[in-house]
Amino acid sequence: MSIYGEYVVPRILNAACGMKMTVPLRRRVCAGLRGEVIEIGFGTGHNVAHYPGTVTGVAAIEPSDVGWRMAAERVRAATVPVRRSGLDGQSLPFADDSFDSALSTWTLCTIPDADAALREVRRVLKPGGTLHFIEHGLAPKEDENVRRWQRRLEPLNKRLLGGCHLTRQAVDMLTTAGFTVTEVDTFYEEGAPRPLGADTLGVAVSP
Repeated sequence: MSIYGEYVVPRILNAACGMKMTVPLRRRVCAGLRGEVIEIGFGTGHNVAHYPGTVTGVAAIEPSDVGWRMAAERVRAATVPVRRSGLDGQSLPFADDSFDSALSTWTLCTIPDADAALREVRRVLKPGGTLHFIEHGLAPKEDENVRRWQRRLEPLNKRLLGGCHLTRQAVDMLTTAGFTVTEVDTFYEEGAPRPLGADTLGVAVSP
């Protein structure tokens, strides 16, 4: 990994993902989590304050040592045990059916093989376990002008933000991985340019 990717990108993402506008979205996506949770793309721990009381523990998957160090204060303040448990969402170090819930917030856009990561999350979730997600991706099909800008900007966005894609479609990827999407809301983030702020928030169930 380059110096930029290792040391600069985590700090950019910490600032961008810690904006005030993300707080109600994090609160929404964390609602309903229960039991033992696996969180892929833990980042710098901005979700920790929003884990509901029904969560008993969190296995954090985070590849960046810098990001994990930046999360230290939030992890210490957590009301449940949070442990760094892996570096790669595409290969999770757990047995099948290990977790009650999973959490992914603005993560699937960046994982090199997001389909593999979703198959792994499904594998380690118990039958009926839920994956709570908010992901940015391709704008609604009626907004073709926004889509065109996303395609233009994606190469630059990937270079600046650690491989972050703008055109992935979370619901399609979840369905392909075998999940059943039971709740979904698609919208633009308040205050963000539309090509960068097309979000999908929802819940998917593992069979």
